[in-house]
Parts: sequence; C-alpha cells; structure tokens
Amino acid sequence: MPAKVNKVYIENSVYIKEFDKWINKKKFIHNKQSLPPFFKERDIWWASIEEDGKNDNFVRPVLIVKKFNNEIFLGVPLSTKLKDNKYYIQISVTDKTVSALISQLRVLSSRRIWNKLAELDKGDYSIVLTEIKNLFILPFLPKQEGRG
Repeated sequence: MPAKVNKVYIENSVYIKEFDKWINKKKFIHNKQSLPPFFKERDIWWASIEEDGKNDNFVRPVLIVKKFNNEIFLGVPLSTKLKDNKYYIQISVTDKTVSALISQLRVLSSRRIWNKLAELDKGDYSIVLTEIKNLFILPFLPKQEGRG
C-alpha cells in the first residue's frame, strides 16, 4: 500500500504532508532505547515534532522552556518566518533573527531531541517567558451577585 500524502496548496505551490512517514518516525522515536541527552532550560535543540519538519527525522528547532525531568520538557518551536503577530516572538539565535511560536507551546519527550543547536541568551529567554505568561493570563469575569 503506498504511503498516504495530503497535498496542501500554499501561495501557488504544492506542499505535501507525509503523514505515514511521520507516524513511522514517531513509532521509532517512541521505541528508542538510548539514554536521553543532557538538556536544560534555554537550550535550543533539533527535535522531531511534526510531519512538517525537515529531513527524514522531521526536525525543527525547539527552545526548551521548562525541564520537568530528564524525559519531559515544555518546548516552543522556532521558525525563520518573521511575522508581526503576538504569537511570533522575535529572538536572536546564532546571530539570526527567528520567531518563537508561543502558540505552539507543547510538552515533548526528550526522545524527540537529536542535536543541540544553540543556547538562547538570558534576555531573549526572559522575553519568551514573559510572552508565554501573558498568553495564559485570563481576564477575570465580573463578580456575580448571589440570590441570598
């Protein structure tokens, strides 16, 4: 049976999502027996996170926002696309301006990380943390009057 693909049309070009290949890679990652790599908050690693990632490992850069333990962390994918958008936070990584996609914040397994790319400086890391906190501050509802 041939691999299932889904064509997505973006600005007059065809982009093919390779779901079956991604599922096979997820199975491989899930069954990895190696020790997790040493990682810490502020690190940026190449991580397998989605069917849209680059190369056979479906990787994209991910900022380690919070390390929960050696196997689980909270990460934010990075992109070279720069948008004037409250969910695209511009930061500098290895002298390049990139975006931290805080709307794609997620918990990931350390089995998904491959190679360390860089370490984010403390100033940019603080900016990302502040914007993530702002994303989750919910407005308070007005107090309702009781019946009694």
